Amino acid sequence: MASIGQTVEQTSTSEVLSRAQARAMLVPDCMVEAKRIANTVIAGWHGRRQRGIGENFWQFRPYAEGESLSRIDWRRSARDDHTYVRDREWEAAHTVWLWADLSPSMMYKSTLAQVSKESRALVIMLALAEILARSGERIGCPGIMEPVSSRNAAERLATAIMHAPQATGLPETAMIRGQSDIVLIGDFLDDADEVMSRLTPLGRRGLRGHVVEIADPAEEIFPYSGRTEFTDPETGEKLVAGRAENIRDQYQIAYHARREALGQALRRLGWTFAFNRTDRLASEALVAVHGYLSGMPSQRSAGSTGATA
Repeated sequence: MASIGQTVEQTSTSEVLSRAQARAMLVPDCMVEAKRIANTVIAGWHGRRQRGIGENFWQFRPYAEGESLSRIDWRRSARDDHTYVRDREWEAAHTVWLWADLSPSMMYKSTLAQVSKESRALVIMLALAEILARSGERIGCPGIMEPVSSRNAAERLATAIMHAPQATGLPETAMIRGQSDIVLIGDFLDDADEVMSRLTPLGRRGLRGHVVEIADPAEEIFPYSGRTEFTDPETGEKLVAGRAENIRDQYQIAYHARREALGQALRRLGWTFAFNRTDRLASEALVAVHGYLSGMPSQRSAGSTGATA
């Protein structure tokens, strides 16, 4: 028995190392793609900017009686007959926690998809970190990186992910204090009630949550026919269907019912929900989440973006 256990342990260790190496090779390419996508949508991101105490210029506005004369911008005022003061931007960095599921099920990529679910989740996560960092927000990742406020927060997050230990399931959130936003990106294929049993306590603690479900098109379409063997990447369990096409309708009903139940439960919690297929653009989900974080939900249709407020 000792030799058998030793073999299993060695195999498990080998798989973990192989998985870590594959992730380390994937992250740099995801970072490049994330920056590209971030640059395409950055113009529409306004963050939480408002007038207040800070160092950055916000706007010129007419001088009001009783205000300090030291705030008058004489150069701007000299251009016409009005007196203007220079407002500065209110600076109060907000903390946004970002998490992407890196469990084995996320490695799936069918022939219908452009990328794996893991790659898509990482790109959305890092692109969001890039834009939020440019807006001056603090970026953290539960269990992987403490919140930082830095222009290179996305690169630091990418490095932390490359060296993160293998993990499954939703992240531990005991380290999150105070009111923050948390963005969770994964396939969320577990039963909706099981997922909500983990998320509901977070909502009750005051966290504002945003869930992004990543789906491979084959998981929705179920294009299989004939004798097909399905393997659970998490447990290794197998299911053999003699004629896979005979269970397509039943499967699709169950699949979409799970998503609908999850979306409804999240909305009742006051959270937002979006989904993104890996045969569509990552920027669609990115724009939707940006809108939720800035208080301006995307106006695109659910069929186009897969987003629901």
